[in-house]
Amino acid sequence: MGFKTGIIGLPNVGKSTLFNALTKSNNAQAENFPFCTIDPNVGEVPVPDNRLQKLSSMANSKEVIPAKMTFVDIAGLVEGASKGEGLGNKFLANIRECDALAHVIRCFENENVTHVNQVINPVSDIDIINTELLLADLESVNKRIDNHRKKNKESDVQLISVEFLEKAKSLLEEGMHVRNGSFNEEELVMKKYSQLLTSKPMLFICNVDEDSVVSGNQFSKLVEEEANSLDSKTINISVSIEQELSELMDPDELQSFLNEMGMLTAGLDKFINQGYKLLDLCTYFTVGPKETKAWTINRNTCAPEAAGKIHTDFRKGFIRAETVSYDDYVGCGGWTKAKESGKLRSEGKEYIVKDGDILNFLFNK
Repeated sequence: MGFKTGIIGLPNVGKSTLFNALTKSNNAQAENFPFCTIDPNVGEVPVPDNRLQKLSSMANSKEVIPAKMTFVDIAGLVEGASKGEGLGNKFLANIRECDALAHVIRCFENENVTHVNQVINPVSDIDIINTELLLADLESVNKRIDNHRKKNKESDVQLISVEFLEKAKSLLEEGMHVRNGSFNEEELVMKKYSQLLTSKPMLFICNVDEDSVVSGNQFSKLVEEEANSLDSKTINISVSIEQELSELMDPDELQSFLNEMGMLTAGLDKFINQGYKLLDLCTYFTVGPKETKAWTINRNTCAPEAAGKIHTDFRKGFIRAETVSYDDYVGCGGWTKAKESGKLRSEGKEYIVKDGDILNFLFNK
């Protein structure tokens, strides 16, 4: 399925409506009452990238294939979820399978839309979710420490050290999230493998009223302050606007609507791009007459691993990667002229692929 971002939050804050707009579907129920989403909805969304169309037109490609992000609409959490309240245990397990989290917070007033706690208080909403994630992690860490003591061979004791778990426990007991802790290189690998909920990067989505989508409001300002204290980012989105935008198929109509609302770009495009940054991803391209395709990799990925995204044979038999940067490709007028201008490089196994690289892999079959 690829890289997954889980959309979380209290019930009835706009998660499913956001998901439907994001994926241009009506898969997720979006009703005005808590727990209307029971099982997580999953959708793949193309990552907006203006470079892709430029490269395709220069190469006269028959097909354009964008990079994709996977989003998961996870049913609303409530206070006590870590103890099984609501449908807590199931929801927390769904979150654990995601690579990053997008926390949707209600930042608008509307007496016709029910709030699960009957009052609009974004800081309290954030605290409820963070507390449940933290308590769930603390329970998980304590169980794993116990497995170490019992030397339970069926657990992950061989992969995650008790020293890492004790460090994580100390952070959690102090009310800190694991992602904000300081770890050495070996422990960072363990952190990723641990799938602890508070180890995952998080983006806060302020669901604001239509008049506040550009500048925000008093509620979104509170979220921004809270996010800064947690070393996280925020974006403002009006889910109702995005729902309307998702129904516009004509590009001119879409741009006209954005201009009317004073928006430079759709909020969903900002969301997708922020999700990309949140997971520390980058894009390389393969370009040719058959297709121009964007490939998603983690930053700091070496050339053979990047080649393996296309096919495992490319990684196993890797010889070298012919490489041109996006700027050089466009500036020179394509692959052949970039080569003639000395802009084409031959890179080996240690090369770290850069965002925007156009690559041609040579490998032993």
